[in-house]
Amino acid sequence: MTAEAEQLTAHRPAPVAPRVHKGRYSLARTLKYAALIFFLVVVLIPVYVLLVTSFKGTGDADPSRAWALPQIWTMENWATAWTTLAPAIGRTLAIVVPSSIISAFLGSLNGFVLSRWSFRGADIVFTLILFGMFIPYQAVMIPLTQLVLDIGIPTGVPTLIMLHVIYGIPITTLIFRNYYQTVPHELIEAGRVDGAGMLRTYWSIVLPISIPSFVVVLIWQFTSAWNDFLFAVFFSSSQNGPVTVALNNLANGALLQNYGVSMAGALFASLPTLLVYIILGKYFVGGLMSGSVKG
Repeated sequence: MTAEAEQLTAHRPAPVAPRVHKGRYSLARTLKYAALIFFLVVVLIPVYVLLVTSFKGTGDADPSRAWALPQIWTMENWATAWTTLAPAIGRTLAIVVPSSIISAFLGSLNGFVLSRWSFRGADIVFTLILFGMFIPYQAVMIPLTQLVLDIGIPTGVPTLIMLHVIYGIPITTLIFRNYYQTVPHELIEAGRVDGAGMLRTYWSIVLPISIPSFVVVLIWQFTSAWNDFLFAVFFSSSQNGPVTVALNNLANGALLQNYGVSMAGALFASLPTLLVYIILGKYFVGGLMSGSVKG
């Protein structure tokens, strides 16, 4: 029987490997990369115009020559833009850093309480907090201006910090609540068994493992506060406002025809947020994904 089995095995045809249509696979891959390159070029076209124009002189920076390279490369536009925007950039940092940290910390506390310490009406409270995300700023600007005047907070940096903290709480609460729901329930119960109260559990157990969400929230709040223009226009001036107000004045002031200075100023204003995303971009994506997977 063994010899017969070996003979049958020897005459059995070898399995046929599935054919791979290399031509079709190569074509699909080529089209995919071609589409990616096309969209990349489309995205980078404004960046190219900004960068090239920022090195052009006054007579060279003309809309008719927007695509052309500078006839004479100059750094005067960058020097002028930095001299004009440097104080405003400092004020913007004084606004976005504390407002991002404070709103992130408050959102973390809210998210922990709403996700792990249930109480009557918790869902209603959470819904009301999220409702603040869907109210257009323009709809509340007049009563908000009157409220700020009645409180008596100085315009400029103090008022903008307060506003960015308040309007950042809904999104930070949402992100932290979703993240804390993925924390194993046994971890919280272990703290309760050891006698830890709510604040002790948060400070010693939950906060140390919240770094991914803090990275997401800080990047989000930093970018939102840095790019804000509406609050800045209503609650600050060119003397005490952030970089967006200064950039608007730079583009619409006496230097209107000097496109090179405006372009250099726009690059200066966008550089901090660009660096934040380049340096912390992978942590931003990882933090978002960590709050979307259960267990």
